[in-house]
Amino acid sequence: MKELVVISGKGGTGKTTLLSAFAALAENKVVCDADVDAADLHLIMIPKVRRCESFQSGRTAMIDRDKCTECGLCRDLCRWDAISEDFQVDPLECEGCGVCVHFCPENAIEFPLNTCGEWFISETRFGPMVHARLGIAEENSGKLVSLVRQEAKKLAEERKLDLILTDGPPGVGCPVIASIGGATALLIVTEPTLSGAHDMVRVAELAAHFKLPGMMCINKYDLNVEQSQKIEETAVEKGLAVIGRIPFDPVFTKAMVQGKTIFEYDGSSEAGVWVRDIWQKVEAKLRTLNSA
Repeated sequence: MKELVVISGKGGTGKTTLLSAFAALAENKVVCDADVDAADLHLIMIPKVRRCESFQSGRTAMIDRDKCTECGLCRDLCRWDAISEDFQVDPLECEGCGVCVHFCPENAIEFPLNTCGEWFISETRFGPMVHARLGIAEENSGKLVSLVRQEAKKLAEERKLDLILTDGPPGVGCPVIASIGGATALLIVTEPTLSGAHDMVRVAELAAHFKLPGMMCINKYDLNVEQSQKIEETAVEKGLAVIGRIPFDPVFTKAMVQGKTIFEYDGSSEAGVWVRDIWQKVEAKLRTLNSA
């Protein structure tokens, strides 16, 4: 089994649109949306949920007022000032360290797990999909990313599918690290801007740190051809395989508005030809790599 993770150093480069196009071309695969903080792959995949599970992570203290004698020890020990004068716990301030629970002489403080979101196994017109929804302002998205990737691998094993296409989160933080560990290869999608170039370098260095084979393509390259050339030169210096360019084409937006991939909307578009060529190169690269 092999896993391709499509990432970008910044948001808005088109990685989700590109991955959905790959899903239309690839065979024997599971689609995984690991961008749990701002999941949007479902807008194109239009999944039918077959299984829904709660995601629990982290703890928040809760004071049982019937047992509490208001001795004040918990408030004195709390270094986050999360306990008010009337002994109410502010869940936004509580960091879940558990000190108050440990030292409460009346055992009046409970420490339940937080329900932070949900994860799903669904069916789409392109095959099975694993995705998630993190609650508003909730944390621990790195753990949820790891969970959806694990479930995608289990699903691929159960159905004897040999490829996982993972839409990774933008940036270089904890969720990104959780999305690329153990992957077979990465595809970095960037754009011909200064910020695109800067963030591509950061994510390339992250890939190199984890010794993961990396590829790179430039979306909307023709908006600044000179900058695109500079990015490709930098990518080669960073050890990335430059596998293609995608021109600016309104077909991407038109397809998204209708909840379709570009191949479903207009398979003969210029951008579609370039994307198909990129996928063929990605497939060839994956065939040369050992399974993770």
